[in-house]
Amino acid sequence: MDLHPRIEEAKQRFLEELRAASSKDLLAQIKNRFLTGKESVLRGLFSLLSKVPPDQKGEEGKTLNAFKSWVEIEIERVQVALGSAPLSAEDPTVPGKIPPLGRRHPVYRTWEDMVGIFARLGFDVAYGPEIEHEKNNFEALNIPLDHPSRDAFDTFYLERPWLLRSHTSPVQIRTMMRQKPPIRVVVPGKVFRPDKADASHLPMFHQVEGLMVGERVTFAHLKGMLLLFAESMFGAGTKVRFRPSFFPFTEPSAEVDISCILCGAKGCPACKGSGWMEILGSGMVHPKVFQMCGIDPEKYTGFAFGMGIERIAMLRHGVTDIRHFLENHFRFLEQF
Repeated sequence: MDLHPRIEEAKQRFLEELRAASSKDLLAQIKNRFLTGKESVLRGLFSLLSKVPPDQKGEEGKTLNAFKSWVEIEIERVQVALGSAPLSAEDPTVPGKIPPLGRRHPVYRTWEDMVGIFARLGFDVAYGPEIEHEKNNFEALNIPLDHPSRDAFDTFYLERPWLLRSHTSPVQIRTMMRQKPPIRVVVPGKVFRPDKADASHLPMFHQVEGLMVGERVTFAHLKGMLLLFAESMFGAGTKVRFRPSFFPFTEPSAEVDISCILCGAKGCPACKGSGWMEILGSGMVHPKVFQMCGIDPEKYTGFAFGMGIERIAMLRHGVTDIRHFLENHFRFLEQF
């Protein structure tokens, strides 16, 4: 039995009825008649497969499935067209539909809040290119050639010496080479590292870094400024703790923790019972960095800091998997 003539006949009937579908109610009737109803045209055609010779069933089945997919697509196309049709094409007494309003992504809302805090503290905002030279990304930051971060496994190289920046620190270098102290800038932007995506890592994420350079700038200024930031971002009463660390571009260097905002520093699974949560790295700008940027380290001092925007957003909103920010599911985004 050859089903092609019956399929062609059903197709012509479907097209004729579809052209006359002037409302969603009529379209629903057509859908029921050809696709979803218990006695639909397609159900009838599929029932005829039992009469097809065994050696032809596979080919006839493919043809029927293709016809079914085409019917579904055509119905959806007309349904969309009817949804955007003027009210006069439907019942003019039906109230208008209010389109859903968009909103800022939680990462960019956090970006704006962070930059806003530093702007109120007197910091200018600086931006730079996402494709950088090794000199700005590593050498001028006192990161030697044998440092692990310069390995191809840790950096997205394009064609050496060009790469996708692995932090926003090159903008600090560009600022110091272009502008003489006093300097006070905050640097937000995208950065790239060849990390495998998991609950706490992404190959592309966002950072905010800060730099302050001037005469008699001390570690006390850094501590006071970061305390003001923590209280503005996470609420009054948030405490800050500095732990000694090492970064090639700062000396001394410190990791900075805040008192756990989820348990009030009492200890919980999120802070691993310690009452503290790490948020950023910081330190006093290394004299060699000043020298490479043409700034006299005998006259000027300064501090720098950097933090991940997604990290701050996760802490603020209790998000446990950084990948949610990238997947953009509406059920996740509608919470913010």
